[in-house]
Amino acid sequence: MTGTAARERDPGLQPERTRLAWRRTTLSGTVAAVLAMRTALHGGASAVRIVVCALCFALWLVFLLVAHHRIGALTATDRPRALSARHAVAAVACTVAMAACASALVL
Repeated sequence: MTGTAARERDPGLQPERTRLAWRRTTLSGTVAAVLAMRTALHGGASAVRIVVCALCFALWLVFLLVAHHRIGALTATDRPRALSARHAVAAVACTVAMAACASALVL
């Protein structure tokens, strides 16, 4: 790609796609958290299931915070900064922990 072509590229497309991806991921995480809570409370709620349900909800809230922060960063400027390692680790940790909680509820 030449220097002229690089300057003509619309820098708004990639942040927009990334913002939409964060929104889709947040929506799918919401559905997973609701289904996990539904599973936990269906057929009688034991103390362990309620704790796992609360943990899923807390993990979902943390992921929602990270996603909201990133979406805000993507819309704030024309050239957003890269995702920080701290936020990336938090998003991955919440996702993996929520999957572990869902697995615990199913088994």
